Amino acid sequence: MTYSKEIFSQAYQLMNERRSKADTLAQKHTEEIYSKYPEAESISRQLASCSISAAKAVLRGGDVKEQLGLLADRSMELQARQKAILTSEGYPADYMEPHYFCSACKDTGSVEKDGKTIYCPCFLSLLKECACEEINRLSPLKLSTFETFSLDYYPKESTPDTPSPYLRMSRMLAYCKEYAKNFNGFGKSILMRGATGLGKTHLSLAIANEVLEKGYYVVYVSAPSILSKLESSHFDYNSNEEEHLIQTLCDCDLLIIDDLGTEYISQYTKTAIYNIFNNRLLKNKPMIINTNMTIRELESTYSQRFASRIMGECDKLDFLGNDIRAMKKN
Repeated sequence: MTYSKEIFSQAYQLMNERRSKADTLAQKHTEEIYSKYPEAESISRQLASCSISAAKAVLRGGDVKEQLGLLADRSMELQARQKAILTSEGYPADYMEPHYFCSACKDTGSVEKDGKTIYCPCFLSLLKECACEEINRLSPLKLSTFETFSLDYYPKESTPDTPSPYLRMSRMLAYCKEYAKNFNGFGKSILMRGATGLGKTHLSLAIANEVLEKGYYVVYVSAPSILSKLESSHFDYNSNEEEHLIQTLCDCDLLIIDDLGTEYISQYTKTAIYNIFNNRLLKNKPMIINTNMTIRELESTYSQRFASRIMGECDKLDFLGNDIRAMKKN
């Protein structure tokens, strides 16, 4: 994936903070042990002396192998003695060593593989996390939960033509809770349809919050905002920003697109939304799409192919009831 310089900068800053925190704690532990057990400090000086002697032996030449072997044996003896001091006093044997977030790269962000230096998987994960957070910075991801979703606003009465909104929404609430509970980063997408103010955004954000708690990467965007930003980047010839945004939308674990159909419709936006949806389907990565549009309106606005794919690939949740936002204002 291609990321912006800002995302790399954020990721490296977090990586450096992790490493600094581990090093600082190790230094604190070391000073504690040295103050209590002077022999431990003496051993550390002897270990450092062994390392210096090994380097000098290499520079001098001669029977380097034998000299290094003797120094290695001495170093092992000293390390064993130091660990014995720690464990005998109730400390872990590695109490004075840094405990990095990632043992593979020691919080440097790079590892060696097949003679090459590559990004560590932990750093790639951090890049992804920073990219998602950048998009979500202004989104209301923390404002809605299942606990704050009330069924009291939905009428219990039904008619021959219309089922009880209360019963319908009870089933959809249970479905959304189960979806969030079983989320694993792959599987079914959801199409939430219905008029404004019926709870589509609330339930999609409640799912997002549960999924975030499980450690997955979630991106929530409104269709007008993200498509406007993509189109602006495209026609300003800012290909790096456009690519960065599209790949973040395609690669996050769960993508939520709110208010689909309220954006400015152009050939670019129609193509962009289809490509994002199709890309995620190919990767088996789920989406939640919220819209006020009917299937016919989706067909006429975008394309029959797009509407057909949505209907075939998504679980459909049709929201019923009255505008909750309006009721809350009264």
